[in-house]
Amino acid sequence: MLAKTVRDSLLVIIGSFIFAFGVNYFAIPNRLSEGGVIGITMVTYYLFEWSPGIVNFVLNASLLGIGYKYFTKRTMIYTVISVIFSSLFLHITVNIGHEINNDTLLAALFAGITVGIGLGLIFRAGGTSGGSAILAQLANKFLGWSIGKGMLIIDILVIFGSAFIIGQEKAMYTLVSVYVGAKIIDVVVEGANVRVAVLIISSCPEQILQEVTDRMARGLTVLDGRGGYTKANKEVLYIVINKQEIVQLKKIIELVDPNAYITTHNVQEIGRKGYKGMKTKKLRNF
Repeated sequence: MLAKTVRDSLLVIIGSFIFAFGVNYFAIPNRLSEGGVIGITMVTYYLFEWSPGIVNFVLNASLLGIGYKYFTKRTMIYTVISVIFSSLFLHITVNIGHEINNDTLLAALFAGITVGIGLGLIFRAGGTSGGSAILAQLANKFLGWSIGKGMLIIDILVIFGSAFIIGQEKAMYTLVSVYVGAKIIDVVVEGANVRVAVLIISSCPEQILQEVTDRMARGLTVLDGRGGYTKANKEVLYIVINKQEIVQLKKIIELVDPNAYITTHNVQEIGRKGYKGMKTKKLRNF
């Protein structure tokens, strides 16, 4: 437990540095903004040249004092670490970047990538970035909004407001940066190796099961189903695979039963230990 706590704390600190680096090296020198509290921090820097680190700390500390009861003890501890170190790194790395001449899009992309990696590491360790997460919790309690909806609306409002300071064009580039950052956060938190759940309804379930087992070395779950119209009993196959394997699976199914019904959806989390370590047989090319 101690080793995990130390590891997660280091992840939060490293993530805080990468986050601060992205803001000070790519975003601020190119007069971009962000969503949430860090966006407000950047706007105050453009208007008054106040230290981003100090403003970030004051705003987040105030919000933590209001919303601390909405976090678990573990999340609260990592969030406090995140706020302290991100504010420190924002303060000591200010003015380290430079404007990328005539290529604001490149700056927006790299700002999104670095900020996304930093926040992703913080979230992966179990912490939050403070600000927006706390406001979203308050919106959930008093307005009934979901946490995701609350954070999205807060980010949009901050970016929209910053457009009056940085200009409409820069605000649009900021939206690109925030979008890229959100995708990077997903990759860091969930992993790049996305899993896909596949539901297969076929008149030849046993053959498909055998072929998939032999060729892909993957196990399938057999579910009992019943046709809503025909009322006929049938077996439904369920499997979770890597996204890269979906093409191969579809080819196997098409060879056995071209009329099979297939649905797929991304899987957010897999709890069974050892899944990623499953070894596959050498596959035959199609």
